[in-house]
Amino acid sequence: MSVHVRADLVSSIHSVLVELGQQVELGDEVVILESMKMEIPVLAEAAGTITEISVVVGDVVREGDVLVVITP
Repeated sequence: MSVHVRADLVSSIHSVLVELGQQVELGDEVVILESMKMEIPVLAEAAGTITEISVVVGDVVREGDVLVVITP
């Protein structure tokens, strides 16, 4: 079952640190959000392969929006 990594708050995408097909470990940084001039890392919630990236730099996301999908 795939793991959907979601935004915790309204913010913009500062950096996308992964690519499709990349292997990640639990706790790896996958995206950096920016809110109120603060950079907030978003961590992988499972080990596996990045199978979907739903955002690009500059996108504005809402709380709960899917950022990346990891397939264990």
